[in-house]
Amino acid sequence: MKYNLTHQTTYKYFVPVNSYHSLVCLKPQNLPSQICHSFSLQISPKPAEIVERKDFFGNSIHYFSIQSAHQELIVKTESKVETFAKIINADASLSCCESREKVQNNNSLKIELLQYLLPSPFTHWDEEIQAFAQNCFPDERPLYESVKALCHKIFTEFSFVSNFTNINTPIKTVLKERKGVCQDFSHLAIACLRSLGFAARYVSGYLETLPPPGKKKLQGSDASHAWISVYIPNIGWCEFDPTNDLVPQERHIITAYGRDYSDVPPLKGIIFSSGKHTLSVSVDVIPLL
Repeated sequence: MKYNLTHQTTYKYFVPVNSYHSLVCLKPQNLPSQICHSFSLQISPKPAEIVERKDFFGNSIHYFSIQSAHQELIVKTESKVETFAKIINADASLSCCESREKVQNNNSLKIELLQYLLPSPFTHWDEEIQAFAQNCFPDERPLYESVKALCHKIFTEFSFVSNFTNINTPIKTVLKERKGVCQDFSHLAIACLRSLGFAARYVSGYLETLPPPGKKKLQGSDASHAWISVYIPNIGWCEFDPTNDLVPQERHIITAYGRDYSDVPPLKGIIFSSGKHTLSVSVDVIPLL
C-alpha cells in the first residue's frame, strides 16, 4: 500500500510564548516492511534551524527552537510511505517456557533485550497485573499464540473510550475500570509480558481507518495509534495490536519504537510562558490508488 500521510499539531497560547524548544518524533521509519519515500517538516513561526538525529532506539528525531514571541505554533509533517505485507512463520515459535529459558540462558541476548524486560516510566506491574495475563501463557503453548491470546483478552474485556484516560493515568486504573485507549492497552500488554519474563516494546505510528460502507472518508478523521512488538525466539520481533485484536500489516505505519510512550511522544517541548494553551491535532492517512 502507498499512502500520503499528514499530521498537523496546533498550539494556541493565551499569552505570548517567548521561547520554545521541541523534539519531533513523526518521521516514518524505513524497514523491510515499510519505505518512507519522502518527508517534510513545516513549522510556523519558522525556527532558525531544524536539526535531525537518530535517538538511542534508532528513531528519527528533529530538534527545533523558536526564540521570538508567538501565540500560535503549527507543526505539520507530510510523508509518502509504502508498506508491504509481512510474512510470519508463527509455527517456528518456541513455547513460553522454552522462550523464557532461551533469553535467561543466553547472556548476550539477555543484555540486548534487557531494556525491554525491565519496568519503564509507564510500564510498572504488580501481582494483579501478572495474574491478569497468567492464564494466556501456559508453559507448553507457543509464545506467539500466547501473545495473541493476551491481545484478544484485552480486546474482549476492555472498552475503547476516548478521553477517559490521559498520559499519566496508571495502568492499574485502566485494569480496574476496564477501559482506555490504544496507548493504555499497549502499556498494559507490555507490562503483562515483561512481568512474565518476555521482552516487549512500544510501537508508535498510524493506522489507516476505513469509513462506513458508501461513506466518504472525513478529512482529519485518522489519528496516531499505538501497538506492541514482542521478541519471539526463533522468529524475532513480531507486532500485535491489542486495541483491534489483530496482527499489524499494511495499514499500520510505523514511526518509532521505545520502551513506552515516554520514549516516543510525537512532540516533546519546553515552553517559557506563564499562560495556558489549547491543543488540536489533525491526521490524514490517505491511500494512493
